[in-house]
Amino acid sequence: MSGERPILGGFNLVVNDMDAAVAFYRLLGLDIPDRDPAWDEHHRSVTMPNGTDFDLDSATFARQWDRGWHGGMGVVASPVSSRDAVDQLYAELTGAGYAGQQEPYDAFWGARYAIVEDSDGNAVGLMSPIDASRRSAPPAP
Repeated sequence: MSGERPILGGFNLVVNDMDAAVAFYRLLGLDIPDRDPAWDEHHRSVTMPNGTDFDLDSATFARQWDRGWHGGMGVVASPVSSRDAVDQLYAELTGAGYAGQQEPYDAFWGARYAIVEDSDGNAVGLMSPIDASRRSAPPAP
């Protein structure tokens, strides 16, 4: 396997009721901002004090960034150092027999992104650093 070793950088929790989830996590003490009324029912994000991202996503939105989404709790975020590292790790993991949910692609938020399943079918997202020059308009929720 390559020398690239991703770290746990965040978690995307897929929720059925965004308002209820936001209320719960705010009561828990997370400062989850309202950002864009068109997206608030589909995606909310907060960066934790240690730099870890915690995102709440609707199932509808999860299917936009993971064409292989088949339900479950969410996606473990594993940042890697480069766009090439996303492709290389995805190829190595799927080559070793692990299922790919989402082949590497250039995501609208400016990162190279892919998702593989661990041995229990849990989704693990491989994401390069965001390159602002590669951002594009997001798909409609």
